[in-house]
Amino acid sequence: MSAPCADPVTGNYAHLAHRDLVERQLWERLVNRIVTDERIERALAERIMDQALAFLSLCAGDPDGNFSPAPLVDIGWHTFILYTKPYADFCHQACGRFIHHAPSDVDGVDYGKGNVARTVAALRARGFAVDEPLWADTRQDCGDSGDCTSGDGCSIESDDDGAGA
Repeated sequence: MSAPCADPVTGNYAHLAHRDLVERQLWERLVNRIVTDERIERALAERIMDQALAFLSLCAGDPDGNFSPAPLVDIGWHTFILYTKPYADFCHQACGRFIHHAPSDVDGVDYGKGNVARTVAALRARGFAVDEPLWADTRQDCGDSGDCTSGDGCSIESDDDGAGA
């Protein structure tokens, strides 16, 4: 029996636990950009950005964690990266280094599976609020396993020289 994928739009997520990690004006700009670019409701855009900030905070605390965001959460990361100065400032304040984005898009490379599921487990273990429906990979068929969290599209990348960017 297959389990249905969660619907991120109708998910029940009562609070935005991580939005205070950035200044209010930046939060508004990021959320508004997601609303405009993705043509989605503000409430969903806020949830996406909230979870992207949780994800980046997790990455900051464990740079060797091999974490990957779910596709919807990745939208928030992509949006934040567009604002290069505030993004760089956030990275350096959160962990003292730049958090690089590494797309998993090279043909023939096995990036492994399950990074998103491991990311969710790490978020929970470290006390971050997890908005479950956003971490379900709604762009792939869940199949009989019901595992909607194994779609890995990108991850963090360490600096080769360790000096930061």
